Order: sequence, then structure tokens, then C-alpha cells
Amino acid sequence: MAQVVLSYGDALLRSSDITLLDPPHWLNDSIIGFIFEFLASSLDSAQCQKVAFLSPEVSQFIKCCGTEAPNFLAPLDLASKDLVLLTVNDNEGPEAGGTHWSLLVYIRRFSTFLHYDSFPGNNAPHARLMAKNMSNIFGGKPDYKDEDSPVQHNSYDCGMYVVCVAEALCQQYLHVHDKMNLCNITPQFVTEKRLKWKEIIRRLSSNSTTS
Repeated sequence: MAQVVLSYGDALLRSSDITLLDPPHWLNDSIIGFIFEFLASSLDSAQCQKVAFLSPEVSQFIKCCGTEAPNFLAPLDLASKDLVLLTVNDNEGPEAGGTHWSLLVYIRRFSTFLHYDSFPGNNAPHARLMAKNMSNIFGGKPDYKDEDSPVQHNSYDCGMYVVCVAEALCQQYLHVHDKMNLCNITPQFVTEKRLKWKEIIRRLSSNSTTS
């Protein structure tokens, strides 16, 4: 088994996971889970009360568990959150797998689920199912909308688009922007973000070994 490089919150990264940040690799649950964990930990205490990043494992369970989702998610107190971000995967079963990632976002202010897919239309049925399974948590009947999203220009960057869009939406929402602007998320931006996340992991790993 590959060497453990970093333990960060609930995320555990091995050397084999880190290599996936080099193109043309597809991000797995571990890398996306770490990035979501890191983004959540970067929020201050007040922001943490407003925002929830759900790991890919939790997100996949939501899709598979149907009407049991509200009971399963009760400890997370999602009804009190202003912004909930979770991954969508086209895998049909509860285990890790699939071929495409996208992002589902619940915005309490608008009582709406927004779906951002870098390969438009691919994950819409899965996102709609997840929104349906979660709808009782938020009261009423939240709307659902497939939003315009930055589009990937290759077959492997879907996970990177998920984390880039999630980070941008979180920052814009916390700064009270009603119009979400994602025009800066270009193919070049996404490629550069791969390098930046590798550097963040390297720095965290170095700090943990010297502390």
C-alpha cells in the first residue's frame, strides 16, 4: 500500500493520491475530500456556522440511501446552513468509482439547489436525485436548476472543476454576491490550481513532520 503523505482532519492522503494532481489524471474521492476539508478549515468560526462542505463519501450515500438521507444527515444540522456544497458522481453504487464529477450546491437564501456540471447534462439525473433525497431537510420544496458552468476541454479535469467552482462559490457567497461569477475558471486556471494544491499538500506534510 502506498505511503501516507498527509493526515488532515478526516482526510488521509497517500502518495498514490498526490500523483492524481498531475494531468492527465482524474481526481479521486480522497483528493476531493481533502480539498473540501481544507476549504472548510480555512473558514473562520462565524463562516463555519453558515457553510457545509460534504465529502464525496457522504454525497454518494445521499444519492443511494433515498428517503433515509434526512435521518443520516441530522447530526450535520444542514437546515441551519446558508450554503451546502457536495459532489455528484455518476456511479450507481455506494462504493467509490464512476467516471464523472459535478457539483451540487444548496443556497438557503434562494431555497434552491444549483447544479454545476463541467460536461453539461452528464450528471443531471444524479444531481436531481440527490436534491430530491435532501429536500425534506430544508423544509418546503426547494427549486432545482442546472446552472451554466465553466466547461472542461478534456476528459479528465471534471474533479478539478468541481473544487474550483466550489471554492469560488463559497467565497462569493460569503461576500454577499448575488450573481455568481465563474468566468475566471478557465482551462489554464484549472491547470495552475493542480500545482497550487500540490504545493499546499507539500507544505502541510512538511509542517506535520517537523512539528
